[in-house]
Amino acid sequence: MLLAAGLAFPALAQKAGKALPRPKLVVGVVVDQMRYDYLYRYWSKYGSGGFRRLLGEGFSYENTQYNYVPTYTGPGHASIYTGTTPSGHGIVGNNWFVREAGKGTYVTEDKSVQGVGSASAEGQMSPRHMLTTTITDELRLATNFQAKTIGVCIKDRGSILPAGHAASAAYWFDNANGAFITSTFYTKELPEWVKQFNGRKLTEQYLSKPWETLLPIGQYTESTADDVPWENVFAGEAKPVFPHDLPTLSGFTAKGTEHQRAGAAPTGPNYGIIRSTPFGNSLTLDFALEAIRAEQLGQRGQTDFLALSFSSTDYVGHHFGVNAIETEDTYLRLDQDIARLLTYLDKTVGKGNALVFLSADHGAAHSPEFLKAQRIPAGSVGPRLWRDSVQAQLVRRYGAGQWVLTYENQQVYLNRPLIQQKKLDLVKIQEEVAAIAVQFTGVTRAITATDLMKSHWESGLLMELENGYLPKRSGDVMVVLEPGWLESYAYPVNKGTTHGSGSAYDTHVPLVFWGWHVRHGESHVRANITDIAPTLARWLRIQEPDGCTGEPLLEVLSGK
Repeated sequence: MLLAAGLAFPALAQKAGKALPRPKLVVGVVVDQMRYDYLYRYWSKYGSGGFRRLLGEGFSYENTQYNYVPTYTGPGHASIYTGTTPSGHGIVGNNWFVREAGKGTYVTEDKSVQGVGSASAEGQMSPRHMLTTTITDELRLATNFQAKTIGVCIKDRGSILPAGHAASAAYWFDNANGAFITSTFYTKELPEWVKQFNGRKLTEQYLSKPWETLLPIGQYTESTADDVPWENVFAGEAKPVFPHDLPTLSGFTAKGTEHQRAGAAPTGPNYGIIRSTPFGNSLTLDFALEAIRAEQLGQRGQTDFLALSFSSTDYVGHHFGVNAIETEDTYLRLDQDIARLLTYLDKTVGKGNALVFLSADHGAAHSPEFLKAQRIPAGSVGPRLWRDSVQAQLVRRYGAGQWVLTYENQQVYLNRPLIQQKKLDLVKIQEEVAAIAVQFTGVTRAITATDLMKSHWESGLLMELENGYLPKRSGDVMVVLEPGWLESYAYPVNKGTTHGSGSAYDTHVPLVFWGWHVRHGESHVRANITDIAPTLARWLRIQEPDGCTGEPLLEVLSGK
């Protein structure tokens, strides 16, 4: 029977009066924009203690897929930790249009709270938009809130959503002061250890040295040349090439003190540039390790949970693209950070006592200009141009009026009050907009919200669209691009890359389990990203999140 293939805990019924076997610490590692093939693309240059150790000692699901669109950071993190898709947890994008308010909102925006450790708007964040519990919430509930659950990420959404509603804490990076902050949703004052960490001014130290390649640049044979036309440059640089002069670009000298370029107008320091370097990941790990130490995570006789997300991979990927030396260098340095994390867990929690999983919130497309240089079909579209074109055609058909409210998440939001006022048929106009959209170059099809709601699909593109759709927050028409095509908000300029589609380069991500009761092996059976949370719930013997639609992964649960 299937239950016998579950956890390999011998004679649980005979252990009355003893603590239930659980890992001391669960560490969820989400690498932002990590395509599946990054596990192996740089394999020969990885060290023995990072990705190679995870794969050599852990269990890898080689065919892990996102089962919805759009594939963005907010929905990805929410889906991993809730075990359901945007149609359930409600995080339909990083931003979406709120019809009742007549304006857009950001995924973790919460004006009812204030920043703690910062006076900027970057502190006004919470998980209140998320509609379901997370696996971290369920751990808190199952232990009567004795378990600590802490989120850490440079991005607010990469920390807040995984940590859950009932989190002990969530911390993220503030561009305004170069420090890790939180909000009054969690606490009124930063813990002393956070204040001390921020006081070390590690951001300035990382930015006080140029970004040089970790290896001699000629060894980056997995990447394209250092100077190619489809890579972005940092503001203040002439070319996208190494070394990147971070002291000048950020405003910090080699001694870590602020300085000004000769002849430049006075400006504040550019702390935020660290996000687009591999040192943003290192800074994130520095903070996470201090959280383990200061909060005694996994060392208190209780199972704790650290939700750790590395986001600099995403910023670097967006800026330089999949094939850049900068991207390869970022992953080689991340490999060293992963090794540092695993070694620290061995030392503090004890070897074999921590349960770690590593995955990604989405993948990324090759830069279209790179693909076209190889004679591979690709291209880009301009979302604003699309929106204005649809608006113009509706004006010609129905007269003056703002018929299109916005275009967001590859979706057209129509002005439903105006359509009702004019006594027009919403379904008919949705169908007309879909017909207009498929005429645009690079569009393979367009689906109306009405069609999504009146049908159900078990697989394929329509399933992904359905799983990503929530009536109260999603648009009226969903647009699907051809493979190799992406949205460019700087259109017709097209540099770097992005993500968001249902194509394999965006949906296929790593999933590796390592540590406590994880046997070594791999599976090529399809796993959905929504299967992670129920697998953890089975491991911990707690309730799965309340909106969970995923299934436990039995191969890895079989134990040693």
